[in-house]
Amino acid sequence: MCGAPVLLESPPAESPQGFAAAIGATPAQMADMERYRLLLEDWNGRLNLVGPSAMAAFWSRHALDSAQLIRLAPEARRWADLGTGAGLPGVVLAILLKDRPGAEVHLVESLAKRCRFLSEVVSELELPARVHNARAEDVKIEVEVVTARAVAALPKLLGFAEPWLRRGARGLFLKGQAAEAELAEARAAGWLLDASLFESLSDPDGRIVDIRSAKRGR
Repeated sequence: MCGAPVLLESPPAESPQGFAAAIGATPAQMADMERYRLLLEDWNGRLNLVGPSAMAAFWSRHALDSAQLIRLAPEARRWADLGTGAGLPGVVLAILLKDRPGAEVHLVESLAKRCRFLSEVVSELELPARVHNARAEDVKIEVEVVTARAVAALPKLLGFAEPWLRRGARGLFLKGQAAEAELAEARAAGWLLDASLFESLSDPDGRIVDIRSAKRGR
C-alpha cells in the first residue's frame, strides 16, 4: 500500500529560531542542538562528516530533516539509526528525546573514526544514546523504530534493516525524490511492503518512507 505522499505542514527552518518554531524545541534542546552543530563544524574539518556547503544550511538541511521523524512516531522511545555517519538523524533524535523516560537511540556506524566523533557528542551532551561500531546486521537489540538517511537505495537498505523489521520495528527512512521509484524497485525485487510516503518538511522533493511491515516474497 502506498498512495500519494502526505504533507507534514510546518514553517520554514532556515535559522535556529525557525527550527525551534517548526519543531517546538525547548531552550534546553536548542542549547544541545547548538553544541552539536559546533562539534560537527569542528570535527568536519578533519573527517569531512558532511559536505562543507551543507553546514551553512544546518538548521534546515540537517536538523529539521532529522527532527521531523519525531512527528511520525511521537510515542516511540527506542530508536536505531543505521549508518548514522555524523549522527543524522540519530543524534538529533536523541537530543529531542533526552528528557523522556526510557528513551534510547542506538547509533550504528561501521567506521571507527566516525564513532569517535559520535562518542564525544554523546558524552558531552549526556545523550540517551549508545554508539555501536558495527554493521547493522551484527547489532542485536530491540527497538520500536529503525531509521536511516543517505545510506543506500531502498532495496538494499531493506536488506540491512530486515532483522529489525522482522522483530516488529517500524521503518522511517529519509529519502529524496526517487523514493517512489525505489519503492517500486523494492517490490519488483520481491519485497512485500506495507508502506506510506510523507513529504519532507526540509525539502519539497524529499520523502519519508514509512514501512509498517516488510517481508521477502517467495
